[in-house]
Amino acid sequence: MIDTDFDAHERSRWAGRAEAYARSFGRLCAYPAEALLDAAGVRTGRRVLDVGTGPGTVAALALGRGAQVAAVDAEPSMLDAARRAAPAAEVRAAALPDLPFPAGGFDAAVANFVLNHVGDPAAGVAELRRVVRPGGRVAVTVWPVPHPPLQGLWGAALAAAGVATPPDLPRVAPERDFPRTEAGLAGLLTAAGLADARCVTLTWAHRTDPEDWWTGPAAGLSAIGLTLERQPAATRERIRREYDRLVAPYRHTDGSLTLPTAALLASARVG
Repeated sequence: MIDTDFDAHERSRWAGRAEAYARSFGRLCAYPAEALLDAAGVRTGRRVLDVGTGPGTVAALALGRGAQVAAVDAEPSMLDAARRAAPAAEVRAAALPDLPFPAGGFDAAVANFVLNHVGDPAAGVAELRRVVRPGGRVAVTVWPVPHPPLQGLWGAALAAAGVATPPDLPRVAPERDFPRTEAGLAGLLTAAGLADARCVTLTWAHRTDPEDWWTGPAAGLSAIGLTLERQPAATRERIRREYDRLVAPYRHTDGSLTLPTAALLASARVG
């Protein structure tokens, strides 16, 4: 059974917000894109499916490698952005775990920070496996837990402001969840029947403007965005003050921020 409440909640957080995403989280999520394509073996002539394409960053890079690209997303504003970024790709509305493609139709499937928005991650990986031919590759990224400093910033700002995360937020059911660790993500791919699964941790320092980084949650993106939406104006101002205080050690003289972060990148072969 698919956790439709979680999936619907996650999609609602991105509805109509492609511009805010591109300004904030989009730049962060773009960092592992080349490594993701490397792990999937994407090169000239390969047929590649980019699932949860967002603004089309990965799809555009795959086209730049000479691949034949199809890209899907559930959010119309993201699809519009993806069509602009990757005009040679076949861009369609779809989402895990129900992809409108025949079995074995691709040489590779990639999903960049998508499984963290799926109510049944195992079903999502199984669907990625289904659409890839034997011998082809699947590659995915997710954020690790415990969170690195950049992702942990939001929870720290809420806690410092005395604000709790809403208890009614839909969450992945415990029996469907997986450890957000190298072993946990590799194990998820192996359990879906993929072979030779491996996972590595990518680390980098994300440089951004503090206003751009605040834009995502301020526009309602993700769980922190919903939490902000539910607060009165005075509480939102208090959270913003704590945000400014917490990012101060990461500021440069030009006002920009450099925040350390990390991601998990896993890949495997379809047997």
